Amino acid sequence: MADTILEVKNLTKYFKTPKGMLHAVDGVSFSIERGKTLGIVGESGCGKSTTGRCVLRLIEPTSGEVLFEGNDIAKYSAAQMRKMRSELQIIFQDPFSSLDPRKTVSQTIAEPMLVHKTVPKDQIRSRVHELMETVGLADRLINSYPHELDGGRRQRIGVARALAVNPKFIVCDEPVSALDVSIQAQILNLLKDLQKRFGLTYIFITHDLSVVNHFSDDIAVMYLGQLVEKASAEELFAKPSHPYTEALLSAIPVPEVGGPRRERILLKGEITSPVNLPNECRFAKRCIYASEECLKGNPPLREIAPNHFVACCKAEQFYQKNS
Repeated sequence: MADTILEVKNLTKYFKTPKGMLHAVDGVSFSIERGKTLGIVGESGCGKSTTGRCVLRLIEPTSGEVLFEGNDIAKYSAAQMRKMRSELQIIFQDPFSSLDPRKTVSQTIAEPMLVHKTVPKDQIRSRVHELMETVGLADRLINSYPHELDGGRRQRIGVARALAVNPKFIVCDEPVSALDVSIQAQILNLLKDLQKRFGLTYIFITHDLSVVNHFSDDIAVMYLGQLVEKASAEELFAKPSHPYTEALLSAIPVPEVGGPRRERILLKGEITSPVNLPNECRFAKRCIYASEECLKGNPPLREIAPNHFVACCKAEQFYQKNS
């Protein structure tokens, strides 16, 4: 039986606005096996970062369950969550604004150990050196400040800070999107190596499908606060079964000069407002395959093949078409 470390059930996050309730995350459910990576993809504003932060309770969810090793941490008190922080960590998107400009590299990495008392004070400095070596930071940078370093080194500090308390689970919130392409590859390889070395479990949030394909075991596609498709990375790329997933995959550049060109699917129409959503498919206004059936209700996420879940009333037709 699979060793599930995290199970999320009907996770919901609404925000009050002058015009009504904004459905940032709406009934999201998924599970992750220990030592695996779940990639969450979708366009800006789809709710993927909010989902990751609700899982960690950096943002309080409106409702739902977050079962970490069988315990519903969504119901934990502030004191209980404080003890859990050493198990659950995050690497933020912007490696500059997520670091305190007044703290040196050494102080930044040491801070979580001091807060959680995971390492005796007389051993903290040696642990900082060890973590710097682990993430590929030179010892000469130990007293440097964030503004003195480039984006890649700053993000390595963020990785070291997350590792400082020996977590089991890390949310990687678009950790390479603010970096140059050459640096992106270095950070991704580092995260992969750390996962193998320490048995880490990741949620990897990104809008870059070519990255998530190589980095993730399973991929979940989000649209307007909901999961519309979830499958293994190999299955999702081979047999996309939601029209939104199909459109996203068509936008990935082909890296071969003179190679076969992928037919681009251009989405048209207005994006449905996430405030006071109607009871219909949220993608219907942009879907070239939409019919009257799509306007009769919001289709639930259902399993159309082993470990392949889709929220579309025509999912089987798409699955067969791409098989």
